[in-house]
Amino acid sequence: MLRHADIWNAIDRLAREHNLSASGLARRAGLDPTTFNKSKRVTREGKLRWPSTESVAKILRATGATLGEFVSYVSEGSAGGPGVYRNIPLIGLAQAGGEGYFDDAGFPTGGSWDEIPFPDMGDPHTYALEISGNSMEPVYRDGDTVIVSPQASIRRGDRVVVKTVGGEVMAKLLIRKSARKIELRSFNQAHDDRMLMVEDIDWIARIVWASQ
Repeated sequence: MLRHADIWNAIDRLAREHNLSASGLARRAGLDPTTFNKSKRVTREGKLRWPSTESVAKILRATGATLGEFVSYVSEGSAGGPGVYRNIPLIGLAQAGGEGYFDDAGFPTGGSWDEIPFPDMGDPHTYALEISGNSMEPVYRDGDTVIVSPQASIRRGDRVVVKTVGGEVMAKLLIRKSARKIELRSFNQAHDDRMLMVEDIDWIARIVWASQ
């Protein structure tokens, strides 16, 4: 399982690898220096605070570290040792609309996937999609990888991947979901927002992580 303490330990380890404090790492990434302070990791009420996808993406970019390296640091902080992560399926987002990549439930299937290591999140159907092109800038850029969890709960404001019955696959922001339709906002203002009827949707899944 992906644990709160393991993620923060990985950030601290990444900072040490580059001879930085947590504050120094935040500054190098263009973040507020207090972003990774220990006092920011738990609220006064005792609620756990998780680092945002964007902040982790920025420190990886600032240090030149790969997602695999970060995952290895997560593993080191876990009581479970190196077994805390596993290989998950990976294909390009542009390929995802093709036949043979997903079953009727929206779970990855078939043998044409590549693989990348990622922490075990408790969803055996987690997979990765590689972004191509600039249609989702500035949120996702060419070469970014998004991690998708089909079994994760979905709420308004989540980033999601949607496949239509016609085979179109898109990554959008979920604005509203009702019993009859869903409303989606494009990340790139040059592209139109979408409204889809429920009967036109094959599956919808939540983006839970991004390597940028």
